[in-house]
Amino acid sequence: MSPAARCRDRRGAAGHRSAAFFLTFRGTAGSLTLWLRFAKLRGINSGCGRGATNMTKSDLIKRLAEANPHLFLRDIERIVSTVFNEIGEALAEGNRVELRGFGAFSVRPRGERTGRNPRTGDEVQVPSKLVPYFKTGKELRERLNDD
Repeated sequence: MSPAARCRDRRGAAGHRSAAFFLTFRGTAGSLTLWLRFAKLRGINSGCGRGATNMTKSDLIKRLAEANPHLFLRDIERIVSTVFNEIGEALAEGNRVELRGFGAFSVRPRGERTGRNPRTGDEVQVPSKLVPYFKTGKELRERLNDD
């Protein structure tokens, strides 16, 4: 199945802003649309910025199961795991993964440096390594900063 993505913005009840991200997988047996809704809720702050709440992988699977009752839970789990695994494998190979309107995942090198052992305070050489990097897409960035 190949993904196609689009993003939209809307105002919900009481004028609360939210952004929705759709990721549609089309295959020979049909299609599945993953719908992620990022809401700005008033009065709720989990510490991860601007009143957002955390969503775990199991929360995502639960929401997709509720939105797609015609699919088995095990199939939704397999689809979500496959998407995450494919992104991870692409990054491990040094490739870039781009979801238009949402953002791009890539790998960046981090040079070697001198660190400190927190227990003893001794200097320790930290070797260079590759780290994952995420850059938001234009549409998502505009939705996050449009008040």
